[in-house]
Amino acid sequence: MERLFSEELTERIRACGIFAVLVIEDAGDAVPTARALLAGGVAAMELTLRTPAAMESLARIREAVPEMLACVGTILNPKQVGEVAAAGADLGVAPGFNPRVVDAARKAGLPFAPGVTTASELEGAIEKGCRVLKFFPAEPAGGIPYLKSMNGPYGHLGLQYIPLGGLNEDNVRSWFEQPFVIAVGGSWIARRELVAARNWEEISRRAERAATIFRQVRGGQGGERRERTANGGEPKGRHRG
Repeated sequence: MERLFSEELTERIRACGIFAVLVIEDAGDAVPTARALLAGGVAAMELTLRTPAAMESLARIREAVPEMLACVGTILNPKQVGEVAAAGADLGVAPGFNPRVVDAARKAGLPFAPGVTTASELEGAIEKGCRVLKFFPAEPAGGIPYLKSMNGPYGHLGLQYIPLGGLNEDNVRSWFEQPFVIAVGGSWIARRELVAARNWEEISRRAERAATIFRQVRGGQGGERRERTANGGEPKGRHRG
């Protein structure tokens, strides 16, 4: 079965390395949040469908910050797949494995990584052509030792994982060190309360620290810190047409 991710998208995810998980209550905060992340060197997001503002936030980011890799998370049903694909998301993810959602993503042409926690879910995802998978909840499920054990019988398939759940600045280095981890995700970089408080400077600081760890482990992959102003302005010397 044809895979859900192109080689080009897979390599872009690998180069980004970090997905900042976002819960945005006010669509007006979407673009400043994305720009604050980029200012710190994080060029990928997982925008969760947990608030009424999520789809409008996606549209605004796609329009104003096209360099951000726009992933949409918490996709729970085929209807949401259609909406996310129509809005121009780069890829979608889900906390669990729902065959109907994976089928809808394939039909819509939306690259999709279902969530897996067990070997049975993993085999179901493999059968659907999934080779990039969300491992959730990563730390509560058993962390790196558990994922190593679960992936063992399937390692020859070249599966790649995006762990989310319980990751933070203190433990993310160990996850970057795993060869089967293509990228990591977490909410610690742009926490819901930081977005609500519009603390763009702190979001940029957290993004920079995470991006620095990523570069230290992966030998300089990923985006460098961009020279943006604290309120999310454009890099110096750059102009939009």
